[in-house]
This record gives sequence, structure tokens and C-alpha cells, in this order.
Amino acid sequence: MSDTAKTPEPAKPSDAPSAGATAGLEGGLLSESMTRRSWHWMAAAWTSFTAATLAGTLATVRFMFPNVLFEKPMQFKVGKPEDFPVGEVDERFKEKGVWVVREATGMYALITTCTHLGCTPNWLPAQNKFKCPCHGSGYYRSGVNFEGPTPRPLERAAISLSPDDGQIVVDKSKSFLFETGGWDDPASFLKL
Repeated sequence: MSDTAKTPEPAKPSDAPSAGATAGLEGGLLSESMTRRSWHWMAAAWTSFTAATLAGTLATVRFMFPNVLFEKPMQFKVGKPEDFPVGEVDERFKEKGVWVVREATGMYALITTCTHLGCTPNWLPAQNKFKCPCHGSGYYRSGVNFEGPTPRPLERAAISLSPDDGQIVVDKSKSFLFETGGWDDPASFLKL
């Protein structure tokens, strides 16, 4: 060897990688600088990221299928005229949004929505009136208002006889207002 060639200086202990670090890099094991605590944080971060991504994906998929509102049918049959006693209010169809009232001269269907703020009044047979539980509006059996804050009578739904089977057909898509003369329309009253 020549004198000009220098021998390498031995590495300082602080510069040399530790035995565990070299083994970690070569053997695929953790380095000493990666502790269990840092792996827990990394696992929590990845779990949060995955959950957020999944939630975003599900929200996007849910957006593609909008809510569908299934409404009750607006037109339905309620039975034959002889099924309704004269002078009575039939509450069987309150869930469908109407009361069927039978008078001596015919029948009509009152819509079960208070004309004050949209609550559903109750039929009080002992007092022979409809009474709204929300604000105290009162209506006669005919649907005309007589007490409380309600500004106008109840609305009537279209009513007719089915030519096929003779049953009464109520159509809530057509309503008739007293104050506009709608109760005089032949479709708002079924003459018997």
C-alpha cells in the first residue's frame, strides 16, 4: 500500500446506525424510532380516514336514490249509501282525511283539516259538532264554523256514485269552498 492512501477513520458511535435500526431496515422490522404509541396514532388516523371515506361514499349513493313520499290515495270508495245512517257522521275514513256525513236529502264528504292552522278536529257526537283540539275552533255537522279563530268553514271533497257497483266515491283532489259558492256545485253533494 502506498503512503498516500488514507485509511478510513473509524465511525463515531453517534454516526453509526444501531444494530436494531440496521436489523429493522434489512429485516423489515420496526425501527427504534417507530414506537407502539406512534403506530396507535397512525392506525387511528387510517381508521378515521377510512370511516370518513365510507360515510362520504354512502351519502353519495344515498343521494342517487331520493326519498319517495307515498301518499294515501286521493280517490277511494267508502261503501254504498245504505251503509250510512241518516243524521250521522261516519268517522271510519278519518285516516284517509274525510268524514262522510249523511243527511235526509243526500251525502257529503268533509275534509278533516281545520281551516285555521291545519289541525284535525274531533267529532263530538254528544255536542253534535266538530271541535279542533289545537285552538278551539268549532264547526257544525254541516262544516260551517261557529266558534274559535277559524276563518271559514271546512272544505268538502268531491263525492259521486260509481256507475260500476253503486258505491260512493270520494275524491279529495277536488275540494269545494263554502265562501266561493263551491258547496252549490253538484259534485260537492250527493243527492239521494
